[in-house]
Amino acid sequence: MIADLATYLGCALLLAGASFALLGAIGVLRLPDLYTRMHAASKAGAVGGGMILLAVALTSFDGSVALRAILGTGFLLLTTPVSAHLLARVNHRGKDHSEVNMVVDELTSKRKEKPSS
Repeated sequence: MIADLATYLGCALLLAGASFALLGAIGVLRLPDLYTRMHAASKAGAVGGGMILLAVALTSFDGSVALRAILGTGFLLLTTPVSAHLLARVNHRGKDHSEVNMVVDELTSKRKEKPSS
């Protein structure tokens, strides 16, 4: 009975995670600029991947596999936003930075306000 419940819950998590990953992929294809694409990929990808790993943890019925899947989920949720932030920062500081799709550029305005030493 408990095994059946864990299997059904794992299947539901797998479908939800795949849906989030699909929405993230559609966002990468459809959104206009690099920053919104990275937002879609990092947020939806991390949540979708985390749900898929939790589904693996529930349906494996093995403690070591479940522990690795839970640790992988934590690692994914910690590293994906940091890597997206670093990629956005590198793009913003790069030479190919275009301000066509940006409404407010707070980093440039803060850089101009600092007194030069």
